[in-house]
Amino acid sequence: MPELSLMVPGDPATITGGYAYDRALAEALRRRGWSVALHPLADDFPDPAKDSVESALESIDSVPRNQLVLVDGLAFGALPAERLRALRRPVAALVHHPLALEGGRTPERTAAVAAAERAALATAAAVIATSPATARTLAADYGVPAQRLTVALPGTERLPAAIGTGAVPTILTVATITPRKGHATLVAALDRIRDRPWRAVFVGDDGRDAACAADLRRQITARGLHERIQLTGAVTPLALLDHYLAADLFALVSSHEGYGMAFAEALSAGLPVVAGDGGAVGDTVPADAGLLVPPGDVDATAAALARLLGDPALRRRTAAAAWRAGAALPTWDDTAAAVEAALAPLAAEVR
Repeated sequence: MPELSLMVPGDPATITGGYAYDRALAEALRRRGWSVALHPLADDFPDPAKDSVESALESIDSVPRNQLVLVDGLAFGALPAERLRALRRPVAALVHHPLALEGGRTPERTAAVAAAERAALATAAAVIATSPATARTLAADYGVPAQRLTVALPGTERLPAAIGTGAVPTILTVATITPRKGHATLVAALDRIRDRPWRAVFVGDDGRDAACAADLRRQITARGLHERIQLTGAVTPLALLDHYLAADLFALVSSHEGYGMAFAEALSAGLPVVAGDGGAVGDTVPADAGLLVPPGDVDATAAALARLLGDPALRRRTAAAAWRAGAALPTWDDTAAAVEAALAPLAAEVR
């Protein structure tokens, strides 16, 4: 039985797409006969304190030599390359998106983060990317060679078709509130179409970046939209399903997505999508299933929302296309099979 230690910064039960990927991957590998342990690292990655780095390296080194080690990219890219190399054991990286693309940093800090991650990835025995777009970025900008790079798309649970809420369309957003996710752009766009009937529900952790969340609330209140935009915070999987089923369309205008699991879930529920076209979104959302806009473009976002809200026939066509696309998305067993293939050469090495 292959044994794997999957190392994840913070609480593995955290409700975000990246953590959901890690949990679902672990379960899918177990169904395929693997022994998988989810090993939590310190919660301050990707900007760790020195003690957090030392603890992570000690955790990797303490894994029995007959076990494989896969480190979530949120931590892997922040570990010093020279220390990873000194471990003298194969360590694989699971990259959702490059750390430098997270946003909210100075240009100098962004460049330093990218350089450190590039050096760390050069030590990885295998690099697993969660989308073709992320794989292309890792190859082009981070120098990861093709023979060490594997794409393992997230699996998607099949959802019932959304039924909406009736006369006032509900616009659903599912994302942790951070600058990269573009909530401020969406609020400004909604303000531009305040003369139309709509309500919006923003589902997602509002504690990861408390300053960003507080600023978003101020913007909503300042624009007089506090009675039309609901911020739920993090919710349970069952409550999230209810939100998908009660929505009429899905909107999320991130500056970058490594894959965008929320987009895949929206497609699986048959929801028309308005999305920022940063990163992997264009690979995830087919052209006939929604409208893509430049990240940060308030005018384009408002126009896309107005078009879908004002044209029920277009909404029905894009909903049907979304449903078809959702039905074709990979399962978690497909994801686990891709990861298994990527790790197979390493498994032979540690036996």
